Amino acid sequence: MSSSAFTINAVVTTFGGKLYKLTHTSPTLKASIDANVFVPPQAANEKVPVLIYLSGLTCTPQNASEKGFLHAWAAHYGLAIIFPDTSPRGLELPGEHDSWDFGSAAGFYVNATQEPWAGHYKMYDYITEELPELVFTDPEFGSKLDGSRVSLSGHSMGGHGALTLFLKNPGKYKSVSAFAPISNPINAPWGVKAFTGYFGEDNKDLWKQHDATELIGNYSGPTPDILIDVGKGDGFYQQKQLLPENLVEASKGTSYEGKVNLRLHDGYDHSYYFVSSFAKDHIEHAVKYLSGKSVL
Repeated sequence: MSSSAFTINAVVTTFGGKLYKLTHTSPTLKASIDANVFVPPQAANEKVPVLIYLSGLTCTPQNASEKGFLHAWAAHYGLAIIFPDTSPRGLELPGEHDSWDFGSAAGFYVNATQEPWAGHYKMYDYITEELPELVFTDPEFGSKLDGSRVSLSGHSMGGHGALTLFLKNPGKYKSVSAFAPISNPINAPWGVKAFTGYFGEDNKDLWKQHDATELIGNYSGPTPDILIDVGKGDGFYQQKQLLPENLVEASKGTSYEGKVNLRLHDGYDHSYYFVSSFAKDHIEHAVKYLSGKSVL
């Protein structure tokens, strides 16, 4: 049996399954990085499908796994969840920790082309290639998780990541959903700051390649419904950081017209109180496409 690339820092029993808290050294990122993996109880008897959940600005794998309660519903439906980190760790690059919305914990799920980020901030390659390959071939997880059945979800910056990774890789993922995603980052302050830093101010064509609102018009592939939930009480929604309506508008006249299900909810904010309130819906959305089963 091959040795694991991961250091297991803790194993937590929860809802009949196991949450593994992991660390490994990534050749893609040239850095250390954390990840959590939830394995549901059904994996004792069969390979189970997988949801990759991408977290938002300032987050680590702990936020979603400890506050989002996605694994509670995943355990019910027999779904594994991979919770990646949001950036490389331990690099101490110049300016990396200067602001909460760029650099550390703010990798935006892109491959940076500008220095000093280009050598390490390759979160797109890490999420789409390295991390799943490591998990699906690991001696602890390889016999339990089905790497042919994978979906995406995410929150805020992670919602942006989930949408763009899905749209940039037709057919790779069975479905996608998002909580309060940054849906049109080239027109949102967060996205402008991140893309200027990671790609350069003048490389607007590359900016568009990582913007769901720009990508959806050229998408060609399977079209499972896209579920998006946003709280009307979310200050970032009110400040035009999220712009989900732009994505819906851009879908008109495309293969996704009428298939972007944007739900706006009175009172809800941007926090994990919001995520946990609708976690069941997003797990059921993934299960529908991963297992081909109706949910009860």
